[in-house]
Amino acid sequence: MNVYVSVDMEGITGLVDHTQVDSSKHNYERGRAIMTEEANAVIHAAFDSGCSEVLVNDSHSQMNNLLIEKLHPEAKLISGGVKPYSMVQGLDETFQGAFFVGYHARASMKGVMSHSMIFGVRHMYINDKAVGEMGFNAYVAGYFGVPVLLVAGDDQAALEAEELIPNVTTAIVKETISRSVAKSLTPSKSQELLMIKTEQALQNRQKVKPLIPPDHPELKIEFANYGQAEWASMMPGTVHDPGTTIVRFKAKDILEAYRAMVVMTELAMKTTFC
Repeated sequence: MNVYVSVDMEGITGLVDHTQVDSSKHNYERGRAIMTEEANAVIHAAFDSGCSEVLVNDSHSQMNNLLIEKLHPEAKLISGGVKPYSMVQGLDETFQGAFFVGYHARASMKGVMSHSMIFGVRHMYINDKAVGEMGFNAYVAGYFGVPVLLVAGDDQAALEAEELIPNVTTAIVKETISRSVAKSLTPSKSQELLMIKTEQALQNRQKVKPLIPPDHPELKIEFANYGQAEWASMMPGTVHDPGTTIVRFKAKDILEAYRAMVVMTELAMKTTFC
């Protein structure tokens, strides 16, 4: 079978603050090395379990974090920042399962470095159902009939996954104490856990159904301030609810909703704070 692996960074073991996930900060190189090792644990276990292809999508920030020279030689990597489908670039109906590794909880939850795409998003909804990055990405996978088999990250990401996807396998590599404090496994123990959980997820795949998105979904994003909403509402087809920071977009399908979300959040980041 072919598996798709989306790798974010905030949910990687031992990483607890922006100095470890921001390429301009002093702890970043350590963070990306651990991220690569954690991705490798999943890739190795997938190939050892009989998978024929593993496609990895670097899904954090500028999406050029994973060290390709350290990656399993048989894996393929999508790297780079301008992706129409961002964290799920390259995911389609040719895959029999998806793994979300290094994932974090959505903005309204307690988890380590919790957020939804950008730190300016308070809430994100599909037809009034609250979703974060994980939920939105799972809906795109479901559009192609692909179940999310494994979610790895902190305990709050695991809780979000289990509420969203019945029978999903979760791998908890750190426990949340606060938004910037965690009790983590060491990298070697996390890699052992991920290999075990990857194997379990593949064995359990028949029990997991794709998360099917609604037809003609409405995307609703509540931003942190009015300026962000103003910028996001510059995208054609959006509606800015008067007197609020909420911007809506009625999409023809979940793929259009996803691309709209990417554009809206990118526009919102242009707001100057003063």
